[in-house]
Amino acid sequence: MEEQWTAIDIYASDLLVPQDEALRDAAGASREAGLPEIAVSPAQGKFLHLLARTGKAAKILEIGTFGGYSTIWLARALPPDGLLVTCEREEDFAKKAWARIQAAGVADRVDLRTGKALDTLPALEAEGLGPFDMVFIDADKAGVPDYFAWSLRLSRPGTVIIVDNVVLEGAVTDAASANPAVQGVRRFHEMVAAEPRVSATTLQTVGVRGHDGFTYVLVTG
Repeated sequence: MEEQWTAIDIYASDLLVPQDEALRDAAGASREAGLPEIAVSPAQGKFLHLLARTGKAAKILEIGTFGGYSTIWLARALPPDGLLVTCEREEDFAKKAWARIQAAGVADRVDLRTGKALDTLPALEAEGLGPFDMVFIDADKAGVPDYFAWSLRLSRPGTVIIVDNVVLEGAVTDAASANPAVQGVRRFHEMVAAEPRVSATTLQTVGVRGHDGFTYVLVTG
């Protein structure tokens, strides 16, 4: 079944998701770092891009830059005077991502912050950079509850918050799991369920990244 998921993803992406050199380079970041494929897929990158365009986002926050793949997709959805603030903990990843962002021609609308997101996010609030029109969270899953709480503080009614990797091949249903990532995602879902200022849904995804999913959160109040 997973082979079929992958084949369908590749078929559709080959037709609908053109990749230029900058995107292909950023997509190779996981292999370059010796890591599993942890960036969004081409189809998911285009989906984020279309969401940002549909919502006419002018200011986007991304938590987790990694190789810059999703950053490029999101930045290309912005108007010429738009702003994407992206946060990356690892200095080496940030340095390489910045080179890719420059090569993609979107550096003029990207503000890449290096360091722990939980240090960067309060600084963004202090600088008055919020509220953001869209937030994309794709960082360590144990930290997702804290990232979500800060995203709410930096949002307004109408802001869309997308959280990636919230199914974890079904492990999210295991309440007894000792995996910090699983527990972080479960706490995040519980926070969303209890939060009166948002409306949300979680969708499963299959494809070249296996079985996972994302949560779509609309800030309503």
